[in-house]
Amino acid sequence: MYLKEFVFKQSGGITAREECILEKIGIIDLGSNSARLVIVNLFADGYFMVVDELKESVRLGQDMERDGFLKPARVAETIKTLKMFRKLCDASGVTRTIAVATEAVRRAKNQRSFLDEIQANCGIKIRVLSAEEEAILVYRGVINTMDIPKGIILEIGGGSTKIVYYNRRNMLNFVTLPFGAVTLTGLFSGDGLKPEEQAAKIEEFFTDQLSKVEWLKEVDPDTQMIGVGGSFRNLFKIAKMVTKYPLDTVHNYHMATEDFVPVYDMLKVLDLDKKKKIKGLSAERADILPAALAVIKAFINYMNVDGFTLSGAGLREGIMFNQALPMTAEKPIADVLTYSLSTLIKYYDCDEKHVEHVVNLSIQLFKQLRVLHKFPRQYLRVLKVAAMLHDCGMRIKYYNHQRHSWYMILNSTLYGVSHRDIVLAAFVACCHKKEDINMYDWARFRDIVTDDDLEIVKKLGVMLRIAESLDRANSGTIKSVNCDILGDSVIMKTEVDGDAALEIKNAMAASAEFRKSFHKNLEIL
Repeated sequence: MYLKEFVFKQSGGITAREECILEKIGIIDLGSNSARLVIVNLFADGYFMVVDELKESVRLGQDMERDGFLKPARVAETIKTLKMFRKLCDASGVTRTIAVATEAVRRAKNQRSFLDEIQANCGIKIRVLSAEEEAILVYRGVINTMDIPKGIILEIGGGSTKIVYYNRRNMLNFVTLPFGAVTLTGLFSGDGLKPEEQAAKIEEFFTDQLSKVEWLKEVDPDTQMIGVGGSFRNLFKIAKMVTKYPLDTVHNYHMATEDFVPVYDMLKVLDLDKKKKIKGLSAERADILPAALAVIKAFINYMNVDGFTLSGAGLREGIMFNQALPMTAEKPIADVLTYSLSTLIKYYDCDEKHVEHVVNLSIQLFKQLRVLHKFPRQYLRVLKVAAMLHDCGMRIKYYNHQRHSWYMILNSTLYGVSHRDIVLAAFVACCHKKEDINMYDWARFRDIVTDDDLEIVKKLGVMLRIAESLDRANSGTIKSVNCDILGDSVIMKTEVDGDAALEIKNAMAASAEFRKSFHKNLEIL
């Protein structure tokens, strides 16, 4: 049975756009530090979109190291939180809830009574994941959202730390160490140690634990480190504030070791009150973040890596892929970027045939004009992102929709693409109606792009503008193009099926910009 979600255009009334939601599910992740609920719409054809989220710090694993029991106060807080989750699910029309628990509940001596109490008070049945199941879900969340063929994942939870090694998109090894940011903070908070002494003890302890994992010694030296979990997300927020980083996107943010160490050195010497005043640092995580950063520092040193990439996807996304695209349980998504772009095209209700046609024409132009632009193949990725999402801004307003597309590309969930390529693609898409680059906006991203990139954007933007114009009526009239470069001119011959006067006239409107970018006159036949 399909749930129909109707949306309204600014002109008012129900439109022809009806998003067919197969199911709306709630995913609850009960960790040692926090409890999270994400509400997800599952669409046809294996796509999904997060539509709501709620997070609470419950510290379920706190003080467990003394006797192995979940403490009454922590249990009561968890029940209170899960009742709120239940209310939001009911109000949102969630038809099915998937609730999982990890390390704290996994090793709790009173696990059975805790689960029964949750069932009785909240009506939620929680499944306790094994260490292997948890590691596999984290891996699936990463491998289906990142274009990193060989990586080692470090996921720091409240009560455990997971390390997953994969190569050629196959999971090779994993280990779950039974301590995380909460438990390590508790273990090393006594004995009158100064904050920096606690951090040093945690580094030493964690390094010793790593030395006992034999397969870590066999990891290829060119393997990329990937950070997963709330501590890495909080690290990004701090780095963003310190460096004034212009994007809000955690996923695929790369942090060099030389940039991480100063942040760690700053935090590890502060007392709790001073840490809470740091911009970007969550007050709920202020007491446990130094322990997590000490783990990262020890891992960086042990593995001798020069930096790491952050993943905004992990266990919960692994569950989402299991539900929306069950085939990922056997084989990861082959083309992460295309899957991500296709999700957004459906979610933004873009004209899929028009999008496909513009992408094909853009690729033809890129290849046939290579002798002029001389761009390496990697820029096809930028052009593809821009071409697929060039019209998404129409969801806001038609007029100046290229500017809205620019904003939406910068702020959408895009997987399998670097931050630099996202920024370039946003500006390229902004040129698909005219060269519309706001230099103030461009300057905001000077730490991501260079002055030379501006000319690249202009050239790709002209190609996209011509490709979009050649399907002006969204009819596919112009099937293909063939470019001949003769002297000071580019002769663009079109293969047509019908009257293409509208398309050719619109494309020729870009001739001045074409001449400015490529130093050639443009003729379209």
